[in-house]
Amino acid sequence: MCGIVGGVAQRNIVPILLEGLKRLEYRGYDSAGLAVINNQTLFRKRELGKVKGLEALLQVDPIFGPIGIAHTRWATHGKPSTENAHPHVSSNKVAVVHNGIIENHEPLRGALIDEGYLFTSETDTEVIVHQLYQTMEHTQGFLKAVKLMVKKLEGAYALGIICTEEPDTLIACRKGSPLVIGVGIGEYFIASDVAALLPVTQRFIFLEEGDIASISIDKLIIYDANDEVVTRPVKESQLTADSVDKGDYRHYMLKEIYEQPFAISQALEGRFINNRLQENCFGHKAAEVFDTIKSIQILACGTSYHAGLVARYWFERLARVPCNIEVASEFRYRNPVLAENTLIVTISQSGETADTLAALQEAKRLGAKYSLAICNVPESSLVRESDLVLMTRAGPEIGVASTKAFTTQLTALMLLVIAVGRRFELTEAMEQKISSDLFKLPRKIEAVLKLDDQIKVLAEQFAEKEHALFLGRGSHYPIAMEGALKLKEISYIHAEAYPAGELKHGPLALIDSEMPVITVAPNNSLLEKLKSNIQEVSARGGQLIVFMDETLASAASENVQIIKVPQVENEISPIIYTIPLQLLSYYVAVLKGTDVDQPRNLAKSVTVE
Repeated sequence: MCGIVGGVAQRNIVPILLEGLKRLEYRGYDSAGLAVINNQTLFRKRELGKVKGLEALLQVDPIFGPIGIAHTRWATHGKPSTENAHPHVSSNKVAVVHNGIIENHEPLRGALIDEGYLFTSETDTEVIVHQLYQTMEHTQGFLKAVKLMVKKLEGAYALGIICTEEPDTLIACRKGSPLVIGVGIGEYFIASDVAALLPVTQRFIFLEEGDIASISIDKLIIYDANDEVVTRPVKESQLTADSVDKGDYRHYMLKEIYEQPFAISQALEGRFINNRLQENCFGHKAAEVFDTIKSIQILACGTSYHAGLVARYWFERLARVPCNIEVASEFRYRNPVLAENTLIVTISQSGETADTLAALQEAKRLGAKYSLAICNVPESSLVRESDLVLMTRAGPEIGVASTKAFTTQLTALMLLVIAVGRRFELTEAMEQKISSDLFKLPRKIEAVLKLDDQIKVLAEQFAEKEHALFLGRGSHYPIAMEGALKLKEISYIHAEAYPAGELKHGPLALIDSEMPVITVAPNNSLLEKLKSNIQEVSARGGQLIVFMDETLASAASENVQIIKVPQVENEISPIIYTIPLQLLSYYVAVLKGTDVDQPRNLAKSVTVE
């Protein structure tokens, strides 16, 4: 959830570190800092708040050096403060930046304090740097000391380490948290995300679990978990530095909302021949796996969990395949029972979501034979640990509140429904109809985006509200959940979602003139029941906002506002109806003056439990 950048070069590394931090700020923005070595002296600067604060500090009091590490923090251990900001140092000789959580930091801290080490922060990371310095005092060589030190750490970490005793060497370590090496011309870099390094290279080495890399200007040596020297492939990224820019948009989130027609086109591109889905897009042994499947178990967190909830309706209604879904963080501790021949489906934008990775590992321990990842990052841990993969191809998503990642996940999940459903009750005619509807999605979304001006006006009603209720039925109940999540994430308005049929079972007590009720009303078999729920709210003075199929006859009233949504086929309507809810949350947040792309207390990639 934090961001790491580092490098060793034949030039001043500080501008590269700063630019990298700016590009990783979506991963954490409580504090930022960097450290460099110049003439065997360690220099460090840290600042509370965003990277621009650190940049301003360096303009007043600059530092220089050809080797350095930097970090933007999302607080776990210890509140946001300058003292808790990374890098952490020991005796002004060793500096460390760290992503992850060290689970045994308390006993390590106690032992180090007993030996006279002074701690100046509340972080688990400071334990690492003092532990390393202590090890170096009894060990010959920087690299050897790092290898011994990490054996004492329990938990997850990505580490960037520099030391004045070997001022030309940068050491990188990975266990349970992503870290890549950028390969330049006569220089190397490290980062927790390739986006940080795109201005300086498009060639990357993805470290694997347990890897330790010793990096200097003219030499890179990688040791695996068994301390064997290994060669990891260099991969060329198709991303460019411009692909993570806002362009003419005010916020990344708005840009990413408007990128959804193209993103979904990319998710479908090359996966059909003559309007028929090709199963090899899931992997070369996909047909063999799908032939054995009797049920589906979906594991995901947050927005990805909502995508999985929609897919459960699709799997069971369209294909008649038994499908369970569970929040990944609950699955791993519930001691679940998996049916024989269950396909484990994990969903994660980053592919590094700690709870989802741990849930996949738990499923394997319980005997799950096959797993499939739906993900947006090709070299992520989740992709590497799964038997089959379907990339969403959403492109970089910088805004913390997920938009295009969500709709491309839904698109990918429908492809999986088709592939698995062929073996069950999904007829060829149904498959062709769904495939045809999927190809119409980009144009349909473009039509929905034309509601922008109406929704911008509608958002003004939320400026002084503190609560909101979202209602949906069937596969649109998860869309209501996603709408509520978006509103609370970026506007800080308390929002909840309920199945509309549950109104009388409690939530109706909340309805009054100060509680906006947002309802998703596509033209499907549950419409008449939904209309009765709408009347229940209206009769009690609730302020209703209804996103309704344009073909339905309806009339606005004093406390009922209707936004007509372009007509869409029922099976793909959840993808369409999420778009106006994204726009609504965005414009409410803009009016309230919150930080849309970097909402308080949140980070983009949840790589710690």
